[in-house]
Amino acid sequence: MVYKVIGLMSGSSLDGLDIAFVEFHENGGKWSFRILKADCYPYVPEMVRRLREATGLSALEYLLLHAEYGHYIGKEVNRFIEENGLHYQVSLVTSHGHTTFHLPAKKMTGALGDGAAIAAETRLPVVTDLRAMDVALGGQGAPIVPIGEKLLFTDYDYFLNIGGIANISVSGEKYIAFDVCAANRVLNMLANLAGKEFDEGGKMAASGIVHQKVLNALNSLDYYKLPYPKSLANDFGTDTVFPILHQSGISIADALRTYTEHIIIQLKNSLAGFAGFKPGNRKLLVTGGGALNIFLMERARQELGTLNMEVAVPEKELVNFKEALIMAFIGVLRWRQEYNVLSSVTGAIRDSIGGALWTGHEE
Repeated sequence: MVYKVIGLMSGSSLDGLDIAFVEFHENGGKWSFRILKADCYPYVPEMVRRLREATGLSALEYLLLHAEYGHYIGKEVNRFIEENGLHYQVSLVTSHGHTTFHLPAKKMTGALGDGAAIAAETRLPVVTDLRAMDVALGGQGAPIVPIGEKLLFTDYDYFLNIGGIANISVSGEKYIAFDVCAANRVLNMLANLAGKEFDEGGKMAASGIVHQKVLNALNSLDYYKLPYPKSLANDFGTDTVFPILHQSGISIADALRTYTEHIIIQLKNSLAGFAGFKPGNRKLLVTGGGALNIFLMERARQELGTLNMEVAVPEKELVNFKEALIMAFIGVLRWRQEYNVLSSVTGAIRDSIGGALWTGHEE
């Protein structure tokens, strides 16, 4: 079977809307893929502000933004189709949405981007609300990318995605994955204080020094003491981590350097227990915007090398669009009525078929 699908991802770093048009092949239960077209449509500053402040809106204002953002996504998909000449080639659209409220302990998760609005704009079948079923079943609803890693990237046993939040996956008889710490969301907020969108290549961080007192405060946060499965909401980085750095009085460069070290420490701590999980294969695939942070990757290679773990950064297209690719794949599995969320990862009572399906095409 062949499926040509658009996957959409809006990460917590608020860089923009990642769009990937992917061709999937399934043959006897084996999957392969090709990214045919991919792009990131940056958000205008006003959209960044509105998404960032969404959790402070009234119920009515939030739902109005939910609908408006859904129409916005749909129009961006139409723009992508037009710019790349993809008319009549796309069979399905899968949208992650923009996560706002995420309270799995209360069996609730929320993401902006109304699926009905996307379907109305695109006139295509659309899958949204990818985490909701798992959370209703008592799971963390995150991470959800491991199903794609398990079925699409069989050459690796360790996976690290460094986006707004860093998360890891470890394959084996029981697939394990969890959120490690806030990452680019905090690094970008610090860079913003210096008038920069982000710390390109980690140059500012490389010029700073580690402040041990601040580092200790970060490492002592309660989240790091929790066992997996566990997941983080966006506000962990913005409301818990960032104030520790911002209120410390250290320079921006030193804050970036200190937080970079914090990320590396938490990654190493998280992976240390799995270093011998697959003795014959210790290759770690790193994707997400953080994989392009040269200084962060240098530190990762230095520290994870002590675990005999090779840090592999793939071609830039896969680095940037792996999550959008896997969103597309999750939509395909939803369309096929196959499990697309793993309970061994999330802690739910069972595996589930996640996603709401909106039929946008005309009869």
